[in-house]
Amino acid sequence: MPEQVSEIGEGAAAREGGVEPARVRQMWHLLEPLHAVLYYAPEAFAEAAALGYDTGERWPSYFPYRAAPLGQAGPEQVASAFYSFSPRMVAEYVEPAWRIASPIAVIEARTRAVDRAYRSLFGDRVSGPELAEAAALARRAAEAADTAARPLAAANAGLDWPQAPHLQLWHAATILREHRGDGHLAALLMAELDPVEALVSFAAIGAASVERFESRGWSPEQWTAARARLAARGLVDADGTATEAGRALRHRVERHTDQLAARPWESLGPVGADRLAELLGDFWVAVLASGLLPSETTLGIGKV
Repeated sequence: MPEQVSEIGEGAAAREGGVEPARVRQMWHLLEPLHAVLYYAPEAFAEAAALGYDTGERWPSYFPYRAAPLGQAGPEQVASAFYSFSPRMVAEYVEPAWRIASPIAVIEARTRAVDRAYRSLFGDRVSGPELAEAAALARRAAEAADTAARPLAAANAGLDWPQAPHLQLWHAATILREHRGDGHLAALLMAELDPVEALVSFAAIGAASVERFESRGWSPEQWTAARARLAARGLVDADGTATEAGRALRHRVERHTDQLAARPWESLGPVGADRLAELLGDFWVAVLASGLLPSETTLGIGKV
């Protein structure tokens, strides 16, 4: 089965016109922090608290904020869409989420949160021509995203577009990151990596520390069992370090993910993608310089 990841990925690249994986990955790296502001900004916690969510940690607001476009989804549906979180953890936060606030109220709150956070982060530039141009380009890419069999991308794409350019930029970034994420799950499935195995194999190549991956709620026993299953496949050593075969498999997964995420950027074209990357630079720097985002995440940005 892992060999099929490469074969299917090569077919996807042909269909997408051969857009360079490095370009696809660059755009993800630039847009991901602009989306992730929602889960860390104090304005987002304030809006969540106003709805009645506990803000002592980020998870009580993270799950409804991210899942709200799916509607009143239950734990099983959310666990399926989010994939890497343990079902126990998902149930802990999703079961009470819609009793506290409706999905519509959460979507409205997250829009207010991003509006406030972006104004705080970007100052006068929030209404400047550079951001408006970036928003228009990002929207073009997002509207070209194929959403078949991509539940989170489709759910966000089905929402009305905001009017303000800075909110359009965030909405486009969200559609594009969920589009990529949905494709990544397809790549993991083709590699026969279940949710906890996906994390163990990612930790095995040094994408992030095991401690960081523990935030996904899997027990030590589940983690150890997954490591044993991967060891039986020759993908990790006894100490959890990836073997050559394990690294090769993760490389194919990442390459396949890039290929499945290529269509929006092929549609935008190299000139449009270059211009968007140029425009996003200052806003990307502003988010990273704010200190809001953690220095290490489970996404492996910059490490894979």
